[in-house]
Amino acid sequence: MNPNTRKLHDLGQSLWLDNISRDMLRDGRLKRYVDEYAISGLTSNPTIFEKAIGQGTAYDESIARLARQGGSVEDVFFALALEDLREAAKLFEPVHARTKGVDGWVSLELSPLLVDDTAGSIEAAEKLHAQAACRNLFIKIPGTPAGAPAIEESIFRGVPINVTLLFSRAQTMAAAEAYLRGIERRLEKGLSPVVESVLSLFVSRWDVAVKDEVVPPARNRLGIAVAMRTYRAWLELLETDRWKRLAAAGAHVQRMLWASTGTKDPDAPPTLYVEALAAPGTIDTLPDKTLEAFASGGRVGATMPADGGTADVVMEEFLRAGLDLDALAERLQREGGEAFTKSWNALMNGLQDKMARLAGGVRSVAPAAN
Repeated sequence: MNPNTRKLHDLGQSLWLDNISRDMLRDGRLKRYVDEYAISGLTSNPTIFEKAIGQGTAYDESIARLARQGGSVEDVFFALALEDLREAAKLFEPVHARTKGVDGWVSLELSPLLVDDTAGSIEAAEKLHAQAACRNLFIKIPGTPAGAPAIEESIFRGVPINVTLLFSRAQTMAAAEAYLRGIERRLEKGLSPVVESVLSLFVSRWDVAVKDEVVPPARNRLGIAVAMRTYRAWLELLETDRWKRLAAAGAHVQRMLWASTGTKDPDAPPTLYVEALAAPGTIDTLPDKTLEAFASGGRVGATMPADGGTADVVMEEFLRAGLDLDALAERLQREGGEAFTKSWNALMNGLQDKMARLAGGVRSVAPAAN
């Protein structure tokens, strides 16, 4: 195992890849990441699949076959995505079994067109989970106001959930509350409390959002401060009597997952966020470029402080500079959903064109662009 990734592994942090493609599965790159870098899971989203399916010919044979079978372009996409994710999930089955389901997961995002549709999200999550027939596959639901009741109900129904598009402590704790309610309802009905879930907090997008509003010494500090503050709140939750009762009944921890950990500032170290977010019991998702950079030159120093460290001081500096951090968190969540919707529509339109070309004109229904 690579000595740098081993250090994170040894302190109790899981490393997941923030990418998937058929080429990666075929050329053995994902298996190499598992063997050499201890990658024990991965995430996907509409932007990742837009790039994977839109480039090259790796998916053409499957697209032609699925197109001839009929169904909408959305149906074809989810069939393609699940083919990849099931294959990837097999690589993680050993760690999934060894950790009794805590680690070793892949993730599939709902259509971002459902971001404000609670009932539609619940139905789609249950349908995709059943269609996947894969025990180590998360369904991703955004931690928005409409997403919170969908998360609770999905957990109650036994659907493992990766809560995505979280940008603040408040958003994360609201998603954690939804998870707790779902588990409590299961116990009330005599059901197993073991339904896995993770909380995906997006980090680097904070720093992108404020880079033009702060002087250089203040850049690339806000995202880490938000993560540190959220980590403290998550640890405090695990010390509550409410959580301890659920844990005593057999429930598993809804783990913190650090998302958006690739450095966007060319003047900042490529391993900036990975090094700052080292914390036991958490997950770090890394794009390929960030993973390779950390493996070749990353360093692990002190782990993230349980008391939040300097987070409050840093955030107070930004507040004094006139930034409304609560409003910014809401904006980032909204913009994140809009970005995924843009990628989704490009994905659907590109896939529809490929279906028509490869299968000689196929009836399909692409969602209208928002």
